Amino acid sequence: MSFDLKKSLPKPGSRFVLPSVHGSADAYVLAQAATELKSHKRMLTVVVASASDAQRLLTEIPWFTSSDQEKLRCHLLPDWETLPYDAFSPHQDLVSERLATLYEVLNGQCDVLIVPATTALVRMAPPSFLASYTFFFKQGEKLDEAKLKAQLQLAGYSPVKQVMSPGEYSVRGGLIDIFPMGSVLPYRIDLFGDTIDTIRTFDADSQRSLYPVKEVRLLPAREFPMDEEARTAFRGRWREIFEGDPSRSVIYKDIGSGIASAGIEYYLPLFFEETKTLFDYLPIDTTFALVGDIDTEIKRFWADTQSRYRFLKSDRERPLLAPEQIFLSDENFFTLAKPFGRWVIQSEDVASELSAPLPNIAVNRRADDPLVNLRAYLLQTDKRVLICAETNGRRETLQQYFNEYDLALTPADGFADFSTASAKLMLGVAPMHAGFELGNALGGLAFITETELYAGSGRRVGSKRQEGATQVEAMVRDLSELKIGDPVVHINHGIGRYMGLTSMDLGEGETEFLHLEYAKDTKLYVPVSQLHVISRYSGASPDDAPLHALGSGQWEKAKRRAAEKIRDTAAELLNLYARRALREGHSFEYSAHDYEAFAESFGFEETVDQAAAINAVIQDMTSGKPMDRLICGDVGFGKTEVALRAAFVAVLGGKQVAILAPTTLLAEQHAQTFADRFADWPVRIAELSRFRSGKEITQAMKGMADGTIDIVIGTHKLLSADTKFARLGLVIIDEEHRFGVRQKEALKALRAEVDVLTLTATPIPRTLGMALEGLRDFSIIATAPQKRLAIKTFVRSENASVIREACLRELKRGGQVYFLHNEVETIENRKAMLEELMPEARIGVAHGQLHERDLERIMRDFVAQRFNILLCTTIIETGIDVPTANTIIMHRADKFGLAQLHQLRGRVGRSHHQAYAYLLVHDVQGLTKLAQRRLDAIQQMEELGSGFYLAMHDLEIRGAGEVLGDNQSGEMTEIGFQLYSDMLNEAVRSLKSGKEPDLAAPLSTTTEINLHVPALLPSTYCGDVHERLSIYKRLANCKTQDTVNDLQEELIDRFGKLPDAAQALVETHRLRVAAVPVGIIKIDAHAESATLQFEPNPPIDAMRIIELIQKNRHIKLNGQDKLRITANMPDLAARVLQIKNTIRALLT
Repeated sequence: MSFDLKKSLPKPGSRFVLPSVHGSADAYVLAQAATELKSHKRMLTVVVASASDAQRLLTEIPWFTSSDQEKLRCHLLPDWETLPYDAFSPHQDLVSERLATLYEVLNGQCDVLIVPATTALVRMAPPSFLASYTFFFKQGEKLDEAKLKAQLQLAGYSPVKQVMSPGEYSVRGGLIDIFPMGSVLPYRIDLFGDTIDTIRTFDADSQRSLYPVKEVRLLPAREFPMDEEARTAFRGRWREIFEGDPSRSVIYKDIGSGIASAGIEYYLPLFFEETKTLFDYLPIDTTFALVGDIDTEIKRFWADTQSRYRFLKSDRERPLLAPEQIFLSDENFFTLAKPFGRWVIQSEDVASELSAPLPNIAVNRRADDPLVNLRAYLLQTDKRVLICAETNGRRETLQQYFNEYDLALTPADGFADFSTASAKLMLGVAPMHAGFELGNALGGLAFITETELYAGSGRRVGSKRQEGATQVEAMVRDLSELKIGDPVVHINHGIGRYMGLTSMDLGEGETEFLHLEYAKDTKLYVPVSQLHVISRYSGASPDDAPLHALGSGQWEKAKRRAAEKIRDTAAELLNLYARRALREGHSFEYSAHDYEAFAESFGFEETVDQAAAINAVIQDMTSGKPMDRLICGDVGFGKTEVALRAAFVAVLGGKQVAILAPTTLLAEQHAQTFADRFADWPVRIAELSRFRSGKEITQAMKGMADGTIDIVIGTHKLLSADTKFARLGLVIIDEEHRFGVRQKEALKALRAEVDVLTLTATPIPRTLGMALEGLRDFSIIATAPQKRLAIKTFVRSENASVIREACLRELKRGGQVYFLHNEVETIENRKAMLEELMPEARIGVAHGQLHERDLERIMRDFVAQRFNILLCTTIIETGIDVPTANTIIMHRADKFGLAQLHQLRGRVGRSHHQAYAYLLVHDVQGLTKLAQRRLDAIQQMEELGSGFYLAMHDLEIRGAGEVLGDNQSGEMTEIGFQLYSDMLNEAVRSLKSGKEPDLAAPLSTTTEINLHVPALLPSTYCGDVHERLSIYKRLANCKTQDTVNDLQEELIDRFGKLPDAAQALVETHRLRVAAVPVGIIKIDAHAESATLQFEPNPPIDAMRIIELIQKNRHIKLNGQDKLRITANMPDLAARVLQIKNTIRALLT
């Protein structure tokens, strides 16, 4: 029997269970239902068990609409993404999206509403609140400024000088800037007298206007009112519900002074006579679709909420409302849903009349025909098949792949095109997560995504661009930071200055060149397809770089001198490697099951780099060699988690762990973190620091010596001579750059065979040099946790209004501020000044001359939010982690070093709120040159993950020195750090394989390629010079065909289809990668012939070349080291194919 979807739509009050669906078939079914309901002017509400499914359906449902219908308007009601009773407020963007969605639903502007089950349980403000606090502006209307200010104040918008985030406004003369909730961009309203003349959007970062609009919709700034009346009512209800003295609670006091504290959302019922639910917002004839196991999800949520309530309810300062007042229970939820028609969708493994799972069609890379499974499936099925690529870039790659194995694909432009076409196998771009077959009743189509195509080969699907773990190498070699006048090193010509990119036509079409200037005003032009011969020069400060004269032989001499020196260094290095390899370390055993359980208790998703670092550390620990690994991760990127996992493995393996922190505060904080995470495990933790009494310390020392204590956390005290360990297995050093050489030596002496793990955000140049030269293992964590925003950094002259606005912006959103004042003598005067500026603030003072107990008390109070401004010295520099503090103001910022500025700035921005750093100086114009450079550097380094780049800058400003020799610099300044380490690696490689390094040609050769067609990224395709330079260099750094393909995909995704010149550039690099294994150093190809030149003694068998010439008439020897191919090759594709085939023949 055929199944009719439309007839199965339930009547109000009834429930219908659909046959099971597979993969993304639920999105197809829902799209069909929504289209049917839309034609009757009705709405579909999809309640989903998991939030990730909600995001998936939001992208998939609109894709499944046929061409004759207009697109479905799908909206997601996002979750607050905070835990029940959290002391955090939801992110402004989420609140903004929630209000926008509810508004669309109320006004019938929504066809499909998607909501995660637990979000649907939250009680909300009544619809009347949203209606009465929303207002519009249109061009040409009259506008009364005083009335507008009153209205904005009423809706909870806050006045600022410069509008940065949703919910702010600023009035300057005839201009009004507003950032409405639910809007992507802020608006600038231009008044002419009291009439609205124009309304334009503008960019919050650059404050430049973008494009005009006709009208603006202003939603309220919060999900609750903050006017006088509402606040009084809130305090009245507070006194009725909670007994005890209300003035003890910060929240009660803040509401009185008009500040919404963080986490106020969980007191929502106190703002309203009665709260409403999501059901009150929906039209009466709505149809519900329930996707997944909603019942279990709601029960789990209730269990969590109740356990949190029991755990937190005894806090007098934050009394809690009972869960029933804030959330619906499962009974309430299903009772409220009962009057509506309900469609239940679930997925099982067995096929049903709606859909079926796909058989195994995975690509088999080892077979002669990798697509054999897919061909078999196509032969036996009568369904039409669409292969879904994730992006345009992937579509091109798949198209190339299928063409290679002669499987023809017809392009499909979206679902409508596919459903009406007749071709059996099509290829399109679709945002689908998993493939499926539709039953014949629904059209008999099949969808295959990359998940099924690459099932066994582990190609991660999804956002691959961010996925690859960061390559250290590429970060060092990257040229995107180059400014005009910076020194660069050319392998064959030495050090010159980069003077920009220029285009020239040498008779074969435009080509782009790097313009370099050498000593005595000589110029050198390097084609952009040859950038692998160029690297940044670092080794002395850019102004003092020793420029070489072209053709004078002085560069050859310098290279030769360096090569001799490097040979000795390489021999020492190998000796060191050998000694290290001989030492037996302890190989830890651990139970995977326990480790899983411990990893689960980390409440976040690991970032790619973090996971890579954790795996590397565990591998080091379980192998028999002693570990010496440096983890360089930016502030707040989760280095501590790596340390926690390592400590866990060590303790499970029956060893002790010592953790060394530079300051007492940091040790205290680590002790807290470790105690929390190890709470459920039989592990004893002790702390040695100023905060502990003499008796506690003696006990801890005794416990360490007799082995009863597993983990000890301490400051320098751990290094004293009388510290003894029973079975030390792992030492973790945090913020390594704060320890001197003496202390590090003491650590090494601790035990030669222990594993050492070092964590730092800004490695000192020497450490970085050692890591980059392979003396120590090295992991970088440079990917930011999700939802983390870069810290906005301002350099300002110091005055009262800047300070006041900075503090108020933070206090208004319920956050906290660090005010850094680095002079203990005058810190009290500063406190008086701040109190006068901001009477509403609660200020605490912390500096190193306080008594331990006081310091500890103040820090704890600050973390507990009893103060909202902490006035302090640089004592906070290391490792304090207060997620609610998101603004830092530094007095006399020009007095700090780069690494210190970076560390201090990293104290904020540790949650998903936008963080701000204000660097205040006496006079922005009157700074010294170096201070100016430091402040510029820190402002440029706004992006996340910049600690490593800062360290590189530092390495350049100060130079690195020879790592093993006695000379602190020497050869490195002569030839630059990059080339030095390349040559060193090369020398080590040849010594390892038993050859003597070739001093005459210290680097392996590079291939020069000329295809006689323009090879560049046209400026019409990618306009930004820095961006182009960066891409050229990244292409030059590609070592394998896969990395070239990935980069090609990225280009197509970012800038569109490749023009011919760009295609030629990519092909040039493909050939360069292919030429290396056969030892070709020059390729020159034009319309009639091509020449391939080999290096002296190429790595292939001479018989191969002779066979090749005998078999192919069109290939001849041309001189002793060249092959000449004579053939008609009119265009790029023909030339590339000819050369590729020749190279392939040489290798097979």
